[in-house]
Amino acid sequence: MPLKEKEKLFCSYYSELRNARSAAAKAGYGILTHRSAVKLLAREEIRKEIERIDRTRLVSAEEVIAGYRQLAFGSVADALKLVYADEGPDRFEMEGLELFNVSEIKRPKGGGIEIKFFDRLKALEHLEAMCDGGKDEDSALPFYLALEKSASALRSCENE
Repeated sequence: MPLKEKEKLFCSYYSELRNARSAAAKAGYGILTHRSAVKLLAREEIRKEIERIDRTRLVSAEEVIAGYRQLAFGSVADALKLVYADEGPDRFEMEGLELFNVSEIKRPKGGGIEIKFFDRLKALEHLEAMCDGGKDEDSALPFYLALEKSASALRSCENE
């Protein structure tokens, strides 16, 4: 069954934002955007469309700058939810969490959860260099591409 226009918009926004709630809201899904997003991400044809969009997207300088801004100034609230939750979230709840600033999550043998974040100072330094006449723009792109590849690998592991 072909995707509806609203579903295509969700896929496009999700590919860009990597935040299911925000993508659902921007695509025009009503008040309960989180529920809509969870239902959409559970559908195989939606996931395939997102993967197709991901393969065709080119990274622009504006996206790289937006990524550095999110690393430098983004919230860690959802990561703290993981730390203080009695039970871990299910797969669909994980999709809705904003974990862009997280570089690594571990469960040590002794229990608990260990979360490492990307270095905000380095992100600020790269952001400053890019905004300072764009001299280091070419050097920032490989970092962003590696970051995006890492996120894709994490999503693949979650889907398995």
